[in-house]
Amino acid sequence: MQVLFSSSLCILLALLIHRVSSETFSRNKGEEHASFPPRGWNSYDSFCWTISEQEFLQNAEIISRRLRLYGYEYVVVDFLWYRRKVPGAYTDSLGFDVIDKWGRMIPDPDRWPSSKNGKGFGEVAKTVHSLGLKFGIHVMRGISTQAVNANTPILDVTTGAAYEESGRKWTAKDIGIKERACAWMQNGFMSVNTKLGAGRAFLKSLYVQYAEWGVDFVKHDCVFGDDLDLDEVTFVSEVLKELDRPIVYSLSPGTSVTPAMAKKVNGLVNMYRITADDWDTWGDVVSHFDITRDFSTANMVGATGLLGKSWPDLDMLPLGWLTDPGSNEGPHRRCKLTLDEKRTQITLWSMAKSPLMFGGDVRNLDYATYGLITIPTLLEINSFSSNNKEFPYVTGSKSLKNEDQVSTLQSGRHVTDGRSPKTHVLGLTSCEDVKAIGWSIEALDQDLEQICWREKLENKHQTPFCLYKRKSRVASDEDIGYQQKYQGKFHLLATDGSKFCLHASPKKKITSKEYRRGSFSPCQQDANQIWEFNPNGTLTNSYSSQCATLNSLRAKKAISTGVRSWIATGLKDIGTFNVTRIHWASGEIYLAFFNLNSKKTVISAKISDLAKALPGRNLTGASCKGYEVWSRKDYGIMSQSISTPVEMHGSALFVLHCFTA
Repeated sequence: MQVLFSSSLCILLALLIHRVSSETFSRNKGEEHASFPPRGWNSYDSFCWTISEQEFLQNAEIISRRLRLYGYEYVVVDFLWYRRKVPGAYTDSLGFDVIDKWGRMIPDPDRWPSSKNGKGFGEVAKTVHSLGLKFGIHVMRGISTQAVNANTPILDVTTGAAYEESGRKWTAKDIGIKERACAWMQNGFMSVNTKLGAGRAFLKSLYVQYAEWGVDFVKHDCVFGDDLDLDEVTFVSEVLKELDRPIVYSLSPGTSVTPAMAKKVNGLVNMYRITADDWDTWGDVVSHFDITRDFSTANMVGATGLLGKSWPDLDMLPLGWLTDPGSNEGPHRRCKLTLDEKRTQITLWSMAKSPLMFGGDVRNLDYATYGLITIPTLLEINSFSSNNKEFPYVTGSKSLKNEDQVSTLQSGRHVTDGRSPKTHVLGLTSCEDVKAIGWSIEALDQDLEQICWREKLENKHQTPFCLYKRKSRVASDEDIGYQQKYQGKFHLLATDGSKFCLHASPKKKITSKEYRRGSFSPCQQDANQIWEFNPNGTLTNSYSSQCATLNSLRAKKAISTGVRSWIATGLKDIGTFNVTRIHWASGEIYLAFFNLNSKKTVISAKISDLAKALPGRNLTGASCKGYEVWSRKDYGIMSQSISTPVEMHGSALFVLHCFTA
């Protein structure tokens, strides 16, 4: 049977390559964007922001030779390609960027020498395209602080001159919203006022320039999740529809994202992150299980997107040769995940149909990592499977001190110390979410009020969570416009008279492990510190227009353990494509087991339960024949149940063909 599977997988891979390549290299403007989850390479995990043109093109050339045939088509240079790599420059430094006379970011000519004389990324894109690949860049929200400080004019792409309206020329200071600076890059970028013609003209000038450079993919940062800027995302999406060049549109990062929020943007984009930055720690891998389940349950996988489809994105794969988050140097270490943890990560990414963006330096691509990211079965699942969802009908048993005893663990169980005290954790959600309703205003005296959360208290004697309300203060006459804009809104303080205000967005986004929702920082005229109370009992933040909710968590961090499982179906009819029709692949079922425990665990599922997740399948009395991908073990015919031991933090992936007598 193994010989049959191996030869068939070669044919499947050939079909996969043909279909992905057809979309990649023959796509016209009228054809669908992102028909399959985009696949490629991103420079961030291996180079942070410091990558040079030579390093980028070296990676692109290797990807063309070794990974392009597996559908890895995009090569994306991540953030700060416009920052000079000189002493004093780092992620949130100010004054080290290269901008043109219109306030637009252009590549640092020292790191990107082909960009000189106004060429931008044009020459790099040509080289990438000559390799049979597509070129992508990372961009930030709005306009740079450096451009606003320089008060650069705004380009009107329709005239090729400075933008004029109402008898005057508009500049960067007219459109930049300083109080809406990117929460984790305060010195870097701020929102643009899209209600102004000048604001829209500036944004359009950016994306017209990207198209002129030959950009095929844009990763737009600090406009989603905690940093949601729906106005900018909407306008950029409209601009991309008008361009003659098809550009895949991706949003990042996705801290605090919910399906309700994603439904506001999925039709405007092709990819959107649903997590904070993912790095090579087991905690980061585990953190993806619940959010991925929620998005598949909400039918968001492969939903309508910009001129095609959209895909929830679990972030890059931090495998192989990497650097550290926030580093000012290139790759210098190996991925910290064990082999089993790596298998778990790429299996979940594939079963969830997340875009596969490899993050390691491919100039130092080891054989084991290369094998992980090119397994035909996983790539087939990632592109062409359907009915992808979490499969909750599994059990796990692991040995205790007495080997004759077993402990049964249900799918997705979370273990916590019940004796630990609880703490309040602020979260953000869509204002339409019922979980946001529960705030009230309480007057303490004539001049002092509190905003309190009283919903879902465990008992009537429990003290509610309250914050002190204070009107936003104006520092000078120059801030009258600010005062008018935030009329009726306020700061929230932990104590009366405190100098620290609640902000809704973290100042640093590095990994999910380090992320903390809601904290206090020195009070300032910053939109992420400004709140508005609504009559329906919700509390809206002025930075992202999301609403605050409060959750009670144990002070001791919960540890995810237990077992999880995902299920999907294969192609019902592969088609001929000049080869013999492969009848055995019809009705193929993929079943993945994940062991989140710190010990080897036997994971089992009843065959009759598979039908609960697969509409229209009658598996009463069925048996299944199949094999497991990672062990390459042929399990032959299995009746009643599917069961296998899975290593600590490991996974098992079955390819099944089920039949009834």
